[in-house]
Parts: sequence; C-alpha cells; structure tokens
Amino acid sequence: MGKIKLAIVGVGNCASSLVQGLQYYRKVDGNSPPTPGLMHNVVGGYRLADIEVVAAFDVDKRKVGKDVGKAIFADPNCTIKFSDVSELGVDVQKGPVLDGVGETMRDSFAVDTRQRICNVKEVLKKSGAEVVVSYLPVGSDQATRFYANEVLAAGCGFINAIPSFVASAEDGKWAKRFEAEKLPIIGDDVKSQVGATILHRILTRLFMDRGVKLERTYQLNVGGNTDFRNMLDRTRLKSKKISKTESVQSQMNKRLPDENIHIGPSDYVPWLHDKKLCFIRMEGRNFGDVPLLIDLKLDVEDSPNSAGIMVDAIRCVKLALDREVGGVLYSPSAYFMKHPAVQYPDSVARQMVEEFISGKREK
Repeated sequence: MGKIKLAIVGVGNCASSLVQGLQYYRKVDGNSPPTPGLMHNVVGGYRLADIEVVAAFDVDKRKVGKDVGKAIFADPNCTIKFSDVSELGVDVQKGPVLDGVGETMRDSFAVDTRQRICNVKEVLKKSGAEVVVSYLPVGSDQATRFYANEVLAAGCGFINAIPSFVASAEDGKWAKRFEAEKLPIIGDDVKSQVGATILHRILTRLFMDRGVKLERTYQLNVGGNTDFRNMLDRTRLKSKKISKTESVQSQMNKRLPDENIHIGPSDYVPWLHDKKLCFIRMEGRNFGDVPLLIDLKLDVEDSPNSAGIMVDAIRCVKLALDREVGGVLYSPSAYFMKHPAVQYPDSVARQMVEEFISGKREK
C-alpha cells in the first residue's frame, strides 16, 4: 500500500500523542500479534507506519516555524512522552486565530501577530495532504467552518475531532458538500478508547439491555491540560455538553428528563496536566424496584486515549478516498465519535466498522 499523507490542525496534546504513536508502533504490521494499544494493527492494508505527516497548523509562536517533531513537545503541551520523535522535515504553519483562542486561554497561547498567516488551501495542496485532522480547541466553531472550507477546496478527506457540528449538522449542509466533492468526512467529537463517554454509554446500554430502570446519572470530568482550561469559559461549552449528553441519551430506551442527567467538564486542576479524572454516578432500580447504584472513578491520560481512536479514523478516511466514496462515513463516525450523524449501540457500530473496512459496507 502507499502512504497516507496527513495534515494536522492544532498541534496540541492530542497531536503530540498521535505523532508519538506513529513512531512507537512503526514496526507493527499484518504479521504482528494483536498489539496492546491498537484496535487494528492494519486497516485495509494500511499500517501506522504508512501515515506520514505532511502539514500542520497552529497559532502559538512556540510551535509555528518549528518542525512538527519538536513542536509536539513545546509548551503548553503537557501530555506524557512515551516515544522519542525525530524531526519530520515538516514545519508548523500559522493558521488564522479566528475564535480558536478563548478568554481563559489568552495567557496560555502565545500568539505573535507579526507572524504571517499561511494560505491553508495552498499548503494542503502543495503538501499533497489527503486526510486532515482537526484538533482545534472546544468552542472554535468559526475556525472549524474555515478549515472545513479549506479542506473541501484542497480536495482532502476530513476528520473533525471536536464538538463543532459539521458531519452531524442538522441541516446536512456540510454532509452534502463533502458528498458532492466525493470527499469523505468523519465526525464529530472523538471518543476515547476507554474514556468517560464510551464507559458511560456502555453502562447505560447495560442498564437498558438488562431491564434496569436508570433514574438519574451524572458524569463529572476534571483535568489539567489546555482543553480543560479552555472549557473554563462556559460560553464555549454549549456544543460539548450537547455532544456528551446526547451520546449517553442515545443509548436509553426513553430519554431521561434534563434535570436527571448532567454530563460535562467540571473543572481545571493545573497539576493534573494531561491526566483526566472522571466521576460517574448512576442511580436506578432493578427487579422489584429495588435500588441499584454505580459510583465509579476513571483515571486516564487524556490524549493517548484519543490517539488510539484517531489512527483508525485516519485509515478509514484513506480507504474511502481509495474507493472514491464521499460524504459522511456513518459507520466509522458512529464508532469513533461522540456526536455522529446517526447513533448506534457501540457493539453494532463496531460491527459496522469491520464491514466498512472489509468493503462489505460502503459507508
């Protein structure tokens, strides 16, 4: 198989884990045994070693102009380092700020207005990028639309890792545009491998499948990375709360009243760095209306947890490009994203992804 030429928007913690992972798993191939940390060693013939970063965009002066291999370890990134990364021969380009820097982040992101903003479409075309991943900060709705337009103009596939609704927009405008250009899109808002949302979803589905009535639930998340600091600005949280709440509500036979479900980021604790703590409480009733309670804590490194999903999403977009399939990729979106255009139980979505990879399902 050939290479998958990847462009990254936002060289933050998630990008750091992704790029480190491409190095860490570079020797894994189809002859390797099932590899801890990966859902698939190979997807449609593509190894992780086939993913090649050819372009990257950011607004922080500590990253702009640096090789991606160095920029992923620059401040304010704070995720765990699990692999050395040599220089990739690709410098980070400055993109437009737009609404990408919230009020709570103005002293965290060092933006130099003297640095020239690049022509994103031209950089993508010149680099030969095929797949673009957007890791913009939560609340970057204007910036997300800007990059989606540039991706379409450059003829690339798109993965929207944040909860600014593109693939799942209710009016279907973006889905139709990607369909018309025969360009695939996966979105919106990436799930982690074993994170707060996927765990909450599966437990909710377990209640439903086993006949337990779920009466009340909450999910409270705290962390110390820039994502959590950004979300201290509650005006940027509307789509995030919708994404996470609807992801859990979609697994219920009957929606919980709004007052009985609370899901969302709760606070920023700087010394946690990229660690994320999730607290889930579920109150219900089982046989004989006898009370049942689950009260649990999840402790994970946030960004590697996301990267484990993204390596499969990238390869699925490449498969769609190879097959000349455009528009929303419903199967990968349902399994990899919190807010897909169509929700399915995760066990069903997983089977759909396997069928997509094998070619039995178009999207």
